[in-house]
Amino acid sequence: MRIDKFLWCVRFYKTRSIAADEIKKNRVSLAGQTVKSSREVKEGDIIKIRKNQIDYQLKIVQIPKSRIGAKLVPLHIEDKTEKEQYEMMKLRQLSQEHYRNKGEGRPTKKDRRDIDEFVVADGNSEMGNGDWDLFFSDVDASDKD
Repeated sequence: MRIDKFLWCVRFYKTRSIAADEIKKNRVSLAGQTVKSSREVKEGDIIKIRKNQIDYQLKIVQIPKSRIGAKLVPLHIEDKTEKEQYEMMKLRQLSQEHYRNKGEGRPTKKDRRDIDEFVVADGNSEMGNGDWDLFFSDVDASDKD
């Protein structure tokens, strides 16, 4: 079976074209050598894949006939990835979630008000609560002289 088709069949990539693109970018290697999409794989081969800043190592146990369900994946591949790689991934995820939870998107109106209150209270208290007319009237008066 072709390596791009195999990676798609065992659900490592969502589409076969994505698998082929990753192979073209030299992120997939077999036996320490970069491969082409048409390279045939067989049982016992160890595939090294660079994905999401992690170096995965997969040993082929069995070649599937077609795309398989997620529960059947462990029957076809064996994960040989080092535990340190997964620990590094967890640390990266924790460092990214320090402010907002994933999926919250843009700040809400309440968040925006809290930010504005913080900025005004922080150093611009002599201007009041956003009194821009006073601010610009002082600038215009100095320009007239």
